[in-house]
Amino acid sequence: MFVDECVIKASAGDGGRGCIAFRREKYEPWGGPNGGDGGAGGDVVLLGDHDTNNLVDYKFKPHWRAERGEHGLGKDCNGKEGVDAVLRLPLGTVVTDKETGRVVAEIVTDGQRVVLCKGGNGGWGNTHFKTSTNRAPNRANPGQPGEHGEYRLVLKSIADVGLVGFPNAGKSSLTNAITKAHPKTAAYPFTTLHPQIGVIEYKDYVKGDRRLLLADIPGLIEGASENRGLGHRFLRHVERCALLLIIVDMGGNDGRDPREDYRQLLNELKLYDPALLKKPRLVAANKMDLPAAAENLRKFKSRYKVDTVKISCLEGSGLEDLRRELLKRVVALRRKEKSSQAAAA
Repeated sequence: MFVDECVIKASAGDGGRGCIAFRREKYEPWGGPNGGDGGAGGDVVLLGDHDTNNLVDYKFKPHWRAERGEHGLGKDCNGKEGVDAVLRLPLGTVVTDKETGRVVAEIVTDGQRVVLCKGGNGGWGNTHFKTSTNRAPNRANPGQPGEHGEYRLVLKSIADVGLVGFPNAGKSSLTNAITKAHPKTAAYPFTTLHPQIGVIEYKDYVKGDRRLLLADIPGLIEGASENRGLGHRFLRHVERCALLLIIVDMGGNDGRDPREDYRQLLNELKLYDPALLKKPRLVAANKMDLPAAAENLRKFKSRYKVDTVKISCLEGSGLEDLRRELLKRVVALRRKEKSSQAAAA
C-alpha cells in the first residue's frame, strides 16, 4: 500500500517534577536539602531515511508521543530524561502545521534530524532554592509540559528524473524496461495508481557504478491541474525532479495526435506550477514500431523544437540511447547545481 499524505498528532514528553527532600543521616538529623531535578521530556524527532519510501506507517499509527521525564529523587538524584519519539520519514516529505498551514520542516537528506515537538524541561529540586536565610526550602518546580500539535505529512518524491505522460503512453513499460521497479502494465488506462520510484543502474568501471532515480508519475488527464483524477497528488511528485522525461505515444493510438498530447501535458504542468516548465525536459517518442509513428514524429518535430529520443518499449529499440542520454543530462545538471551552491556560499 502506498500512502503519500496523512495527518498525525505528535506530543513531546512532559518534564519530570523536582523533588523536595532533605539529608537525614545518623549524625546529621537536620541536614540540608538534597532533592534532585526532574528529567527533561523526550522530543518528537523527524529523521530523514532513504530506506523509507512512503508514509504508510503514519496512516495507521497517527498518534506519536515521546516519553515523559522521570521525577527527581532524594540524595540529589536527578530524574532520567524521557526517550525521544523518532519518526523515520522518506526523503521529500513536507511537514505542515495543520492549524496554521505553516510549513515547519522539509526532509530532503538522509540522516537529517528535525525536532518537531520539544520536550518540557524538568523542574528544579529544592536544592536550588536554598539561601542564606532559608536553609530548608520546602519548594520545588513542576516539570514543564512538552509541545504538541497536529501536522500534515505530504510526500513529494525526490528523484533525478520525473516520467510524465498520458495514460497508455507506455510509462510503466518504460519503467519496467530501464529500471528495477516493476509496475503493473496492461492495455487500459491508470494501471499505475501511485508513483513508482525506480533505479536506473549504470556500470562504470572507471568512475564506479552510478545510479539514477526515476519517478513514474501516474498518467495525467486533461484537468489534472484542477485536481481531476487526483492530479495534485500526482503532479507534486515532479516538483523536485532535476529533469522531466515526457513520454509521448507517437503511434497515435485511438486517434490521438501526439502534438496535441504534448501541448496538453505542458499546459497541465503550467497550470499546476509555472516553474515546472522551466525544468529541463526530454521527450521519449514511444511506439516507433507502429506504421504512423515516423510521420507523426516528423510533424511533431516541425512544431516543437525539443530534444527527442526515439524508442519502442515493445521492441526494446532506443532504450540504451535513452539511458545514456538521461545520465549525461542529469550529471550535467547536478554539476551545475553544485557550482551554483558553491558560488552562493
